[in-house]
Amino acid sequence: MTSTETERLTGANLLGGTEVPGTTGAFRAVNPATGATLEPEFHEADAATVARAATAAWAAFAEYRATDLTRRAAFLEGIATEIEHLGETLAQRVIAESGLPEARIRGEIGRTTGQLRLFAEVVREGSWTGARLDRPDPARTPLPKPDLRQRRIPVGPVAVFAASNFPLAFSVAGGDTASALAAGAPVVVKAHSSHPGTSELVARAVLAAVRAHGLPEGTFALVHGGVETGLALVRDPHIRAVGFTGSRQGGLALAAAAAARPVPIPVYAEMSSVNPVFVLPDALAERGASLGAEFVASLTTGVGQLCTSPGLVFLADGPGADEFVTAATEAIGAASGAPMLNKGIASSFAAGVERLTGTAGVRLAATGTAGATSCSGDPHLFVTTAERFRADRALQDEVFGPSSIIVRAADTAELLALAGELEGQLTATVHATAADREIARPLLGELELIAGRVLFDGWPTGVEVGHAVVHGGPFPATTAPATTSVGTLAIERFLRPVSYQNVPEELLADEIRVQNPLGIWRRVDGKVTRD
Repeated sequence: MTSTETERLTGANLLGGTEVPGTTGAFRAVNPATGATLEPEFHEADAATVARAATAAWAAFAEYRATDLTRRAAFLEGIATEIEHLGETLAQRVIAESGLPEARIRGEIGRTTGQLRLFAEVVREGSWTGARLDRPDPARTPLPKPDLRQRRIPVGPVAVFAASNFPLAFSVAGGDTASALAAGAPVVVKAHSSHPGTSELVARAVLAAVRAHGLPEGTFALVHGGVETGLALVRDPHIRAVGFTGSRQGGLALAAAAAARPVPIPVYAEMSSVNPVFVLPDALAERGASLGAEFVASLTTGVGQLCTSPGLVFLADGPGADEFVTAATEAIGAASGAPMLNKGIASSFAAGVERLTGTAGVRLAATGTAGATSCSGDPHLFVTTAERFRADRALQDEVFGPSSIIVRAADTAELLALAGELEGQLTATVHATAADREIARPLLGELELIAGRVLFDGWPTGVEVGHAVVHGGPFPATTAPATTSVGTLAIERFLRPVSYQNVPEELLADEIRVQNPLGIWRRVDGKVTRD
């Protein structure tokens, strides 16, 4: 990073075109791979700065939500282009702050810019506005039928909390920010303390796009801080919704704060998940050893710090079961520890595996080679019985990192029973052959009740960003099981429907005018049409 590029990092909060230095809680980013402290020094935003950012977002709301679809889409594409212009400056800073490998970071940059461009396409297409027209019939008896129109409008400014494990794709310009901006909602982001430099660089890219497209300064802001900063943001009356990716403890604290407001607001929190995998008998007999190795490859991806990491595997005793366990055990033994995102996550992971190691009826099958740093997460594999698993609710708790439990059931009936007893999950996976269809069908019925995404013959790590994906699920996977934080459906979190009865045509928005000047798909008298 050249001296000029380094100077772009000031450590300040970014409120539109204004840099506001923090006043409390000095901190620096730390490279988890080396332990080296990185420049510059950052400071937490105080309550006055948070209030200023939220007030500016509210002031910008009226103008920003009124932007036409073409201009808003171009703005989202402009953010993507500005991020790409950061080039090596951004890539090297993310690597230094996260300890993640370069290939992962390159892919995440592409995912981040791809999401922004995908939402630009959604905005232009226009059906997300939910336009509906019920045409009037003044001659209807006994009462005339009124003219009814409906559309979705943005809820207002959104607070977005950057995630630790995805410093780009779930962070400053990640999915929550992209979907909120696409909906027409200004955004105030609270940066994650693990990657403040990355956050500042990306925030400057967003603000460059704000300026280039002539949008009000309050359209976007970035604040640094910890728990108190986050709570102040959620409690501010100008904030109307919250997007969060992180721990269950953090998500529930924000949800409680939002619910305690004089006017409560929704919190879309993606929290904990152990992402159960079910290996059915014929698949187990056919390829138990290869599945065991594949499972560990998925488990250790990103040092297990993915919200879709497979933390539980269920299989019935029978042909292939021993081979699966042996292959998984050998693969864990051959794996090495690697730096986790920060010392706090590494400490929590160590506590989690220590708890499992000391749990009666749970066998530690294998550990990987110890990592070279104090921040390392070393792979762990445990094995237990279905009976012991069902007796100890704590075995369902997430251990965030490269640790998983294999649960051995007596038969397929017990597998089905176990599926019905699991709490809410982001994903559930089934490995099956055609011969397993008889058990796969009822199992799918159980799993769709607890998971946002059910997949067959694959592994849950890796989430395709598209129109049909759901990254969500019943509590405690999220606080809002009817929504997703990934994919184009995410825009609906930050919209609400409004109906207009007998409103003069000239006062209505373009999407619900009779002549359909935007040329978008709408539901007219119950039929989907562009007429």
